[in-house]
Formats: sequence, C-alpha cells, structure tokens
Amino acid sequence: MLERVCVPPSVDSRPVPPAVTAQLREAQRRIEAFQDRWDRPQIEQYVAADHELLYQTLAWLLETQYPIGRRFLEWGCGFAVVTAIAAELGLDAIGVEAEAELLDHAHVTFTDWRVDADFVVGDFLPAGSESIADDPTFPSLGHDVGSAYDAMGLDLDDFAIVYGYPWPGEEGFHQQVFARHAAAGAYLLQFCGPNDVRLFRHLGTAAVRRRRR
Repeated sequence: MLERVCVPPSVDSRPVPPAVTAQLREAQRRIEAFQDRWDRPQIEQYVAADHELLYQTLAWLLETQYPIGRRFLEWGCGFAVVTAIAAELGLDAIGVEAEAELLDHAHVTFTDWRVDADFVVGDFLPAGSESIADDPTFPSLGHDVGSAYDAMGLDLDDFAIVYGYPWPGEEGFHQQVFARHAAAGAYLLQFCGPNDVRLFRHLGTAAVRRRRR
C-alpha cells in the first residue's frame, strides 16, 4: 500500500546552487540538440522532465522525509540528469535505460557533473510486472532487453528512493509495481508533467495491518 506524501507548492522556490543551474542548462542544451537531429530516428518515449523542479523536490525530500537509505534508482534515465542530481545530493544513484544509445549521453552527463553514479542497460520493471498491467500497450512494456536488476545484482526493495517519468496513463501502473516490489518505507517520486511532481511512501504490510485494526 502506498501513502501519498504532500509536496509543498513552495518547493519550486527553494534555491538551486548556481553551479547546478549551469549544469542543468547545459544538460537541457544537449537534450534539445539530440531531439532536433534530423539524421536519425527519434526515440519517441524519451521526453525530458523539469530537472530544476526535481532537484528542488529531491533536496526537500532528503531534508524533511528521512529516507530509509541512500540508494536511488531512476526508471528510464535517458541522459541520466536526474541520476546525476541524486548523486550531487549525496545519494548512491543508478539509472536504468532500455535504449543503449541514450546511455552514451548519460556517460557525458556524469563526466560533466563529476559525480560518482552508475547506469545499466535493462528493463526497469521487475519480473512479472506485465501481469498487473491493465493495458498491454503501455510504453514501458515489451522492451527487448534483459532485467536491470539481474545486471545490478540488486532488487527493487534494495532502493530507498525510486524516480520515474511515466508516460501519460501509466502513473497508476508504476505505482502498483512499486507497491508490490519496493521496501517498506521507500519513496516513489514521479514527474507527471509541468509543475506536477507526486511522491508516495510504501507503507509495508505491517503498517497496513495496524491501520486496519
């Protein structure tokens, strides 16, 4: 079971260090140049989020919500800007991406930011997740890559914070996956569009039983 955590509307007024702002602008420039290329097919499922808002939200989360650990996982990392943000904020960050081409750009992001982070090519959905999807055409289904968790030697419940930018309509499915596989106390952060960040905490089965008494 997941509990929605209220992210204060004022989170977007939190200061962002000038060096981070410069890095975010450079990352956005690189992403736009990649998306504007005419000599290669577009990766349709790759859409960049509001990285400044995510920096502010993650910083707020770490200061106020006391996560159960330092491991951070980005579902579908692309250029891995959010993974770099998490590493900049002191988390042990890993990005997962099914499109190997994008991870070449993730490597550039980590080099530019000078952060100690990692990424893997793979499917971010744990095995069996397809069985709880109510729509077989969800874009996060059917990637012809191996399990990211096998590649990492970790499971979803080894992470304290998971971040994803779900395709419209997939938000609930990703929440169900997290509810089934994540650790009690872990957080799911979703970017769902402009000025729309959503945060959920996994209550765990013990907490659910206590609430039902």
